[in-house]
Amino acid sequence: MIKHIVFFKLEDNSEANKKFIQDKIMSMKGKIEYLKHIEVGINFSPEERAFDLALITDFESKEDLAAYAINPIHVEIVNYLKSVNTLTKVVDYEY
Repeated sequence: MIKHIVFFKLEDNSEANKKFIQDKIMSMKGKIEYLKHIEVGINFSPEERAFDLALITDFESKEDLAAYAINPIHVEIVNYLKSVNTLTKVVDYEY
């Protein structure tokens, strides 16, 4: 299994915007066959170094993660996220 985690630092980190983006990302659930699990957490830590959102996804294989990366539904969301976030960090690992 592959775990794909992405952290987002948003330009607008209001609670309403974080919820909007959480819902937008979660809209992929059930629409991309390779995506076995998805969750989006909204950070509650007041620390300045903290990120605003965390996306956690699971895939059966590296090939499935690669297919997800180019899926049109995912690409559309990525393009939107690029326009509203200031910093992204990614971790991918096998478990």
